[in-house]
Amino acid sequence: MPIEVLPYTKERIDDALLFERSIREEEDVWGWEIDDQYVKDVKASFDHPDAKRNLSYLAYVDGKPVGRIDASVFQTHFDGKDKAYLDWICVLKSARHQGVAQALLETLKQALKEKGVDTLIALTASNEEAQRFYRSIPDSSMHDVGIWIDIK
Repeated sequence: MPIEVLPYTKERIDDALLFERSIREEEDVWGWEIDDQYVKDVKASFDHPDAKRNLSYLAYVDGKPVGRIDASVFQTHFDGKDKAYLDWICVLKSARHQGVAQALLETLKQALKEKGVDTLIALTASNEEAQRFYRSIPDSSMHDVGIWIDIK
């Protein structure tokens, strides 16, 4: 099964939305709706001044989007270097365990390396399937505990 990984650009928004609709058909665990406002916000995000610091990729199998990865690069006062935050990595349930997530992650890591980023930081999903994937990543280690804080 050949996997093609391409940059997620404004021109590929329809593919990303198809992917997001597909994951909702396969698993009913997503906490946001794909409504008109969501689509408007996603389209606008590509024109935001900080968008150049974002890296996003879509994975395709037989021309169909089956996976996505998103990260943001930020400069930190911690050590004065650029780091990246892994915002999301997801693969359709029907396409898992076929190398898609690994292909997405390797593509992202190569792009980050080219930008001089030395660390990718991620919150990990708590389900066992995701935990097995994260533990399998070479040159990685689990640290600390993630927390989501809603700003209201």
